[in-house]
Amino acid sequence: MTRRQLITPIPATKPFQLPEPKEIQTIQTTIQTFTADLADIQSFLSISFSPTRAKKVEEFLTSTLASLSKSFEFDRLRQNEQVDYLLLQSHIRRLLHLHKVTTEKVHTAKELGFFGDWVDVCINFVEMRHNVGRQSGRQIATALQSAEQGVDQLLCLLDSKGGFGDSKERFIMFWTIAKFEELQRALKEAVGFYQGYDPVISWWIEKPWEVLSTKLTALTLALGKKTGIDGSGSADDIVGDPIGREALLQELEAEWVAYTPEELVRIAEEEFKWCEDEMEKASTALGFDRRQEALEHVKNTFVEPGEQTLVVRDLADEATAYVERHDLITVPTVAKDYWKTTMMTSARQRVNPFFLGGEQIIVSYPTSSMSHEDKLMSMRGNNPAFSRSTVHHELIPGHHLQFYYMDRYHPHRSVFQTPFWIEGWSVYWELLLWQRGFPSEISQEWATNEAANRIGMLFWRMHRCARIIFSIRFHLGQMTPQECIDLLVTRVGHERATAEGEVRRSFAGEYPPLYQAGYLLGAFQFQRLRKELVEDSEGPRWKEKSFHDAVMRENNVPIEILRAMFRGEKLSVDMKAQWRFKD
Repeated sequence: MTRRQLITPIPATKPFQLPEPKEIQTIQTTIQTFTADLADIQSFLSISFSPTRAKKVEEFLTSTLASLSKSFEFDRLRQNEQVDYLLLQSHIRRLLHLHKVTTEKVHTAKELGFFGDWVDVCINFVEMRHNVGRQSGRQIATALQSAEQGVDQLLCLLDSKGGFGDSKERFIMFWTIAKFEELQRALKEAVGFYQGYDPVISWWIEKPWEVLSTKLTALTLALGKKTGIDGSGSADDIVGDPIGREALLQELEAEWVAYTPEELVRIAEEEFKWCEDEMEKASTALGFDRRQEALEHVKNTFVEPGEQTLVVRDLADEATAYVERHDLITVPTVAKDYWKTTMMTSARQRVNPFFLGGEQIIVSYPTSSMSHEDKLMSMRGNNPAFSRSTVHHELIPGHHLQFYYMDRYHPHRSVFQTPFWIEGWSVYWELLLWQRGFPSEISQEWATNEAANRIGMLFWRMHRCARIIFSIRFHLGQMTPQECIDLLVTRVGHERATAEGEVRRSFAGEYPPLYQAGYLLGAFQFQRLRKELVEDSEGPRWKEKSFHDAVMRENNVPIEILRAMFRGEKLSVDMKAQWRFKD
């Protein structure tokens, strides 16, 4: 038997209390919360033209904008925080403007008879499903049958229309195609929610939904044929929505550009004249008396089918090696080594006749299903000398490197994307590499003639000038889509098919009105800022690499605000664009 040990009692203590969490609100967390909240609202209310969504989104945007000045005292914020404040404020105002534009389109679609009462019936069914409200199978079936009758009436209306009507009607007709496809997807999800799970609702809605779905498909096909986007149309069928001078001025203010539309057209014309003079010099160096002949010669240097991806790989390696060799920008190993190559479908080449890029490069070159004429135009339009610029535009030091930095530095600013920063950056490198003599720095086997390389770079520079001219003049009501195509063919030297694709892309509604103008104008902004800081600075001059790295590490910031940051200038809550970067 062992002696029992005495256990000393431990005095009772209060349970450990975690401190109350304190929410620290910063402008960065406000942006992140705003972005996530807006995404959740739009995800739940998934139909973009729903009256409920319109109301909820407007309320959310308005309340967030009003709370911004109450939550933060601008003058007490650090400079980087002031930048975020200005970005969010400008972004919400822009979203409210776009919200108003969408609401006006919905109203016009109703006035023209494209959105009948049946559309609201379908939206109500979808939103009841999202809210998991109690629904009657019989009532749903009746609603779907009513919608089917509404679609039939719209199909009859389309059959009775001999022509398009005015440009507004043509554009709204085109705009509704995507909306009806969106509605069909939402209905399919809502029906699928009940099918097989709720036997009563499933029994009632199976046949009405089958018939309505077929009719909705027929409707989008009919609209596609009517507007010419089904592939049967010509350049005459290209649709767009000229927004007018006042709306253009609003867009320029939102993009922080202190120029009028007319001034921007003049800037583009002056640059175009410089390009034409340089094109004559390059044509003479190539051995031709006329630049049109030199351009034809360069176009016909295309490679055989199956070789274009090899061209892209080698041109990408050449551009990356160049910027690293001259210490122009930091190229991290992951950015350099990990990018993908995919091919553009023949259908997509109708609106994207050249390369696209970012995390991957999407290569335009003929597929076996294309007509003989279209194959040759695609090959001629994507010859090695032309592709030399598009490759470094899309990869390094262009979009691929840009997206690498956007994911890692101030990623909350990615939501503020603007073509003047995104596209302007890539075109800026085209201007800088020209200035540095890149056409003669050859280290691959495909684009080996300096004069041809100059013609390739000048072709794209002229293309950017033309984009400013035709996009602004179209929205001013001064050019038709056909005249825009003719400008690209006669003055720039495009193949007609690629010119049609370019104009379709510009006016199809996927891009904001100033998107095409933003390429060269944004490049001019970066070019002027570089000159001020790297070449002409009154204080210590920036190193080239430091300037480029600094731009990338700030993420999407309007270039006028970026300029104020880099120059140490005071920001104000009500500041507007004043910088005359081409004066």
